[in-house]
Amino acid sequence: MSKIREIVARLDIPVIVAPMFLVSNPAMTLAACGEGIMGSFPAHGTRSTEQFEAWLIEMREGLAKQRDAGGKPAPWAVNLVVHSSNPRMQGDLELCVKYEVPVILTSKGAPGDVFKAIHDYGGVTLHDIASQRHAEKAIEAGTDGVIAVAGGAGGHTGTINPFALVNEVRQIWDGVIVLAGGMTTGRDVLATQAMGADLAYIGTRFIATTEAMASDGHKAMIVDSKATDVFFSAAIDGAPANWLTKSLIAAGVDLDVLRTTLPGKIVAAGESRKRWKDIWTAGHGVGNIASVLGTAELCRQLKTEYAAARRAIAPLAVAG
Repeated sequence: MSKIREIVARLDIPVIVAPMFLVSNPAMTLAACGEGIMGSFPAHGTRSTEQFEAWLIEMREGLAKQRDAGGKPAPWAVNLVVHSSNPRMQGDLELCVKYEVPVILTSKGAPGDVFKAIHDYGGVTLHDIASQRHAEKAIEAGTDGVIAVAGGAGGHTGTINPFALVNEVRQIWDGVIVLAGGMTTGRDVLATQAMGADLAYIGTRFIATTEAMASDGHKAMIVDSKATDVFFSAAIDGAPANWLTKSLIAAGVDLDVLRTTLPGKIVAAGESRKRWKDIWTAGHGVGNIASVLGTAELCRQLKTEYAAARRAIAPLAVAG
């Protein structure tokens, strides 16, 4: 069994809590890992390499406490932007190597030398892709698995239907596929496996948790929103993304202008840096979120839903 398959087998259910900018943190990650679900956070979610190292130390110490208490925490992950445009990439990578982060979720580029550095200390990589061609490049560069970011994911997103995307990637890849886009329940996790992926990547649902760094306003808007309240645009920061319409309006963004702005023609770039914290993201699964929960409680709920979904379809498997 490959190392990435071994890591997947250690999870209570096949779920990764997706790394979310200005939302994820060590507290959320540790809570998820303590419940047998892979937690994660983005390196660029910290203000400096020094703060990132502090988070890595917090993870090491927190996991040690869980083990000392008799727990068996799940593996954890860090999201690393590996494109040359990221000035912190080398320093953050060196820290991931130093602290031997088990799983690195790479995005925006697929340099083979980065994958090699991670493999050299025994880590594994899962790389963001949004198309079959993206997957081909990541596989050629040596990734251990791909994260298929389908249409409906929160924040920066793909645009392809999840069924179509997973099927296209499966044409060229028999390794691990993680599916991202619109999932909020344990039933969704089982459906992910049924359609050919190995793990579910769940982000938006975890914004509405007590540990999340998201503002109370963001959490409340998540609870109060439906899928129709999600606005897709590549004009806010130059990349395709899903945003909460109410937050765009509150920030003074003209939606009619946004609808007709070409990708890359960034809207109010100078101002957006100042108001970024008030322009919020969400995926299409937002309408299934009705409350703010603790991360551990939410993980237990997902596990209960997943088990119930498996029991519910068991008769169908026998009949087949």
